[in-house]
Amino acid sequence: MTAKKKKKTKKKTSALHKWIWISFFVGWGIITLLFTFISLGWIGFMPSFEELENPKTNLATEIISEDGYILGKYYIENRSNVSYNQLPEHLLNALIATEDARFYRHSGIDGKALFRVSVGLLTGKRKGGGSTVSQQLAKNLFPRNENPNFLELALTKFKEWVVAVKLEKNYSKNEILAMYLNTVDFGNLSHGIKSAAKTYFDKEPKELDIQESALLVGMLKAPTRYSPRRNPENALNRRNTVIGQMTKYNFLDKESADSIKNIPIDMSRFKVQDHKVGFATYFREYLRKEITTWAKNNPKPDGTTWDIYKDGLKIYTTINYKMQVYAEEAVDEWIKSNLQPLFFKHWAGHKNAPFYNISKEETETIMVRGMKNSSRYKELKKEGYSEKEIREIFETPIQMYLYSHNGEIDTVLSPWDSIRYMKSFLTCGLMAMDPTSGHVKAYVGGIEYTHFQYDHVVQAKRQVGSTFKPFVYTFAMQEGEYSPCYKVPNLPVRFDLPNGDVWIPKNASDYKDGQMVTLREALANSLNYISAYLMKRYGPAAIIQLVRKLGMTSDIPEVPAISLGACELTLYEMVGAINAFNNRGVYVKPIFVTKICNNKGNVLAQFTAPQNEAMDEISAYKTVRLMQGVVDHGTAIRLVYRYKLDMSLAGKTGTTDNNSDGWFMGYTPQLTAGVWVGCEDRAAHFRSTSLGQGANMALPVWAIFVKKCYEDKSLYFSKEQIFEKPRENIDIEFDCSKYVGETSTRSKYNFD
Repeated sequence: MTAKKKKKTKKKTSALHKWIWISFFVGWGIITLLFTFISLGWIGFMPSFEELENPKTNLATEIISEDGYILGKYYIENRSNVSYNQLPEHLLNALIATEDARFYRHSGIDGKALFRVSVGLLTGKRKGGGSTVSQQLAKNLFPRNENPNFLELALTKFKEWVVAVKLEKNYSKNEILAMYLNTVDFGNLSHGIKSAAKTYFDKEPKELDIQESALLVGMLKAPTRYSPRRNPENALNRRNTVIGQMTKYNFLDKESADSIKNIPIDMSRFKVQDHKVGFATYFREYLRKEITTWAKNNPKPDGTTWDIYKDGLKIYTTINYKMQVYAEEAVDEWIKSNLQPLFFKHWAGHKNAPFYNISKEETETIMVRGMKNSSRYKELKKEGYSEKEIREIFETPIQMYLYSHNGEIDTVLSPWDSIRYMKSFLTCGLMAMDPTSGHVKAYVGGIEYTHFQYDHVVQAKRQVGSTFKPFVYTFAMQEGEYSPCYKVPNLPVRFDLPNGDVWIPKNASDYKDGQMVTLREALANSLNYISAYLMKRYGPAAIIQLVRKLGMTSDIPEVPAISLGACELTLYEMVGAINAFNNRGVYVKPIFVTKICNNKGNVLAQFTAPQNEAMDEISAYKTVRLMQGVVDHGTAIRLVYRYKLDMSLAGKTGTTDNNSDGWFMGYTPQLTAGVWVGCEDRAAHFRSTSLGQGANMALPVWAIFVKKCYEDKSLYFSKEQIFEKPRENIDIEFDCSKYVGETSTRSKYNFD
């Protein structure tokens, strides 16, 4: 080669090198500018420092019992955050081994993994992905737009790299692992590891064992494809792949891994966390409305409204988890397993069952109302069907699934007949509270929330029957010369009503007319004559004035018949009012929440129960002794001889005229509780008082519940506690057995 050619070649080579270097620096400069502009947010959205410090995710609001159990959640995404120290080490090891083996050796972007992916794309032999846990977290926190084109996807990927690096600067590696597990979707409405652990295994994350942790980590690749419920074989294989990865990266030895791989997947505790299932369903729905109202009236510092479905509030309730379980068990044991089968048997073969002593027109009205309240009717109406066409559809038999206490029944029945069937179910309300603090410990609004959503604690108002009588007696003893052992004549009482009618209430007992009875004996046997006698003396206005002090806000007619309970009240009102006798005459309003916190644990609001002195202490104690008589030798005596309750007890049964409503209100020195039982429609009920009375319908639920509470040694109840006498000395005889005509069944609890 000539010198001239060599010189020319050298120039070309030099120029090529020059352009290579220029291209390199220009390309590097463009990339630098690109990432700088991305970081500054000049090319689309980029989270600020504050947003990285407080990334927004939809957090479920948690409803927490007084003893620390999560009763349920309100959510759009069922997600609750946990911290790093709440996660088991083997869960974190499974995640690192499977998703990002070099996690602790990179700063958000794994160059080695990216190079491997690039080579794989060029050679067509791709093995694994290049995204780090930090990048995946960035993607979870700041989701991509739907259906992006190639350029948008590439730009989004670059943004995720920048966010990943920023996350690494703002958070420790441990915090990033926890944040990642809080943001991932595990399917079945479970967002985040805490929800997933609860849904699939009914555990807290810390309680997960190795095979459970591996299963959940394996699901991250594709929650549906590797679902242990839908695709158990895929889930098992994927779980074992994760175990293999843990062995590969020395998180498990081979012998342990082989042993774990042979463990079958256990889904026996699987339960989707749904608003309509679990414990305290009626309470959670009532609370949802109350907290929504609170949120509207108590905005955030920036003026916006708290969102109970997204902001991750912590609602600390007064409900005791164990007592709630016992309350729901008590309802199941008596209503579902005993009383309901008896009710079906009682009505078998009767043409108009379960409606009694009503006309065809009244039956038709009830049935049509039930039809119009159904979702089927509303859908048909929306589609333009006429009333006649809808009625024909309802009277045509179809295949359907009917509710039963033992599971759904697959049958053929007309929707019209299914309405009558559903109206044959007895339902129940139960509320229990602490006498002094006002904290509601248990709340059962019905027998099964999915099919019977009407709440019989705070929503339903039913006639209270004889459970109202203690308030009449209390007023008489507070205002007059009466005491528990004071005797009055058992005679009919006549009321001349303003409209010209005459009302003379009748006794439901076998007591002889004219017989002298003590107030204690009269209340124990629920003598209507005596209640009417006291009402005649003091008038309904005075009694209403008293019960208003006891928290009753419902409309109460100013008529003599309220002496027998002819007024409609909620169970919530009745329990709160009766409790004042157990609290030395002080009415304490039943409350359900002690405090509300934000997702950081900062207290937003605290609550205590309002109180007021409704009656003097001595009058309250007199009524306690009267209500003890109901248990000792009256309508509630089966608490002792059948249910063997051997603690201090006081209470009152209640039954409406046609057996539509059965009540029992009772208390021990440490617990006040009330139970109502009946059908949704008042026309559906037992035909006999022996079956439909409060002592048979409601009292057993109360007894089972209280017995379970007192037998649980982990609770604070003691059978040795007694009802305390007033602080001041009182010169009143309470042992009416000293008088002729009455004996005390349980002398152990005569404190004189």
